[in-house]
Amino acid sequence: MTASSTYVVGVDIGGTNLVVGAMPADGSREIGVHSLPTQAVLGADSVIERIRGMIETTIAAVIQETGARREQVAGVGIGSPGPLDRERGVVILTPNLGWTNFPLRDRISAAVGLPAVLDNDANCATLGEAWLGAAKGGRNVVGFTLGTGIGGGLILDGRLFHGASDVAGEIGHATIEANGRKCGCGNYGCLEAYASGPAIAMRAREALAGGEGSLIPSLVDGDLTKLTAAKVYLASAQGDAIATEVVKETARFLAIGVANMLNIFNPDVVVLAGGVAQAGDTLFVPLRAEVRRRAFKPAVDACRIVPGALGSSAGMVGAVAAFLEAHPVA
Repeated sequence: MTASSTYVVGVDIGGTNLVVGAMPADGSREIGVHSLPTQAVLGADSVIERIRGMIETTIAAVIQETGARREQVAGVGIGSPGPLDRERGVVILTPNLGWTNFPLRDRISAAVGLPAVLDNDANCATLGEAWLGAAKGGRNVVGFTLGTGIGGGLILDGRLFHGASDVAGEIGHATIEANGRKCGCGNYGCLEAYASGPAIAMRAREALAGGEGSLIPSLVDGDLTKLTAAKVYLASAQGDAIATEVVKETARFLAIGVANMLNIFNPDVVVLAGGVAQAGDTLFVPLRAEVRRRAFKPAVDACRIVPGALGSSAGMVGAVAAFLEAHPVA
C-alpha cells in the first residue's frame, strides 16, 4: 500500500469521553471523527464493545467518503491513560477507568480484526500537535495536556521519549510546592493539584469563601459545585477580580512547570493542549512572562510556548501517528 491509499483509525480513551476517527497515512484529513461517553462504570467489556462499534462506524465512513476498501485500513492506534506496558499492550492501572493489568491493545485488535498499537494518551496528544498542530516542525517538544488532570509528553530529537518503563513525561506530578496540596496520586505539591481544571475551580471556591463580591456565582446559578475552570476564565475575561487573581496564580503554577522543562530539555516548542489551555492571552501572557523570569534566557529565546491547535482531535491524531511510527507506510 502507498501512503495515499492507506488509512489508520485513531482511538483516544478518556475517563469521560471516547474520541474515534480515521486519517490517511499522509495526515491530510480527518474522517468520521465522533465522540461518545466512556461510561467506564459499566465495566471494561462494555467500553471495549463501545470502542469496537465506534471503530466500525469510522471505517464505514472511510469507505463511504473515499471509496477505499476495508483492506486499506492498516490498523488502529490507541491512546489510553496509564501507566502502560506498551510492549505487551497492557494498561497497568487507570484509576478513572478502573482497569488493572488490562490487555487493551489485544482486546481491541481482536474485536475489529486489525493490528493495533497502544500508547499513553498525553503522549498521543503531544505527538498529534507535533505532527499536524501547533508544535509542527519542532524537533524537541514538550507537551502539557491540561484537563481533569495534567499529563505530558516528550519528543526529543524528533522521537517520542518513553523512558525506561514507559512513564516519562508525567509532568503533572512534578512537585512545585514541597509541602503543598495533596494530589490524587498520593504525593503533595504536584502541579496537577494546583493547575488542573478541578484544582482551578477549587481554588476559586476557596477565594470566594472570603465573602468578596464576584460574578462567579451568577455564572453557575449560585451552585458552586458546578464551577469549572472554563467559568473561572469566563469571569476573568469579564473583569472579575477574584477570577483574574485565580488565573494569574494558575499562570504562575504552570510557568514553574514550563520553566523546569525549559531548563531540563531545552525544547524549541512547549505546547499546552486541552480545555484549560484555551484561555488565550488571559493565561498565556502572564505565563510567558513568568517563564522568562524563571528559566535561562537562551532556553527561553529558543522556545515557542503555544496553545494546542487540534482541540479535541489531538489525542486521536496522535494515536494515528503512534501507529504509523510503529508500522511505517511506504
